Amino acid sequence: MKLLIVEDEVKAAEYLRKGLNEEGYAVEVAHNGVDGLHMAAVNRYDLLILDGQLPGIDGLAMLGAIRQSSDIPILMVTARSRVEDRVQGLQAGADDYLTKPYAFSELVARVQVLLRRRMGGRRGAEEALYREADLEVDPIRRRVSRAGQRIELTTKEFGLLALLMRRKGEVLSRTEIAEQVWDLNFDSDTNVVEVAIRRLRVKIDQPFDRALIHTVRGMGYVLEGRPA
Repeated sequence: MKLLIVEDEVKAAEYLRKGLNEEGYAVEVAHNGVDGLHMAAVNRYDLLILDGQLPGIDGLAMLGAIRQSSDIPILMVTARSRVEDRVQGLQAGADDYLTKPYAFSELVARVQVLLRRRMGGRRGAEEALYREADLEVDPIRRRVSRAGQRIELTTKEFGLLALLMRRKGEVLSRTEIAEQVWDLNFDSDTNVVEVAIRRLRVKIDQPFDRALIHTVRGMGYVLEGRPA
């Protein structure tokens, strides 16, 4: 899953980016409201972590602008701790509000809750699971099983599989996979995507009769249940 952090304090933003990367999220960062608005408009994110006090366009103004066209989950993080400040942020469209200083574990928990709510909606968490054929992925609890067998994946393997499952049936290029999972500007000379796909196939496809991860020559990779 891909997150956008809009935070003007460089050290704080880097701390969040690194920590959330280790949790398995692809993360991009903007250090002001103008850049944040542009990135939110042109890219696809699963959640936004928004600082309330930003240069250029402050957090509340940015929140209002985003809410005119998007229902992306937004966690507002700010040093403003008064009740009226929290109420103002929530009324402006924030889905949750976290006051600085905070424990990183609490932020992660709130991110997970917002993503679960986003994916489950009114249908409940059970329907938020990704399923294709006999493969099942729980993106919140980070559990994978196929034909009822639990499969253990590394953080990056899980991020790659979750992306493929979320976009199942859609061919994803190496560039897009690298940007979404590894949060890097793609270097055509690196084989990181191919290596990760190969390792994922060993765990997801090889022990079973039917392959789900397919190579589309010259284009990329797709996950789909094709006829045997």
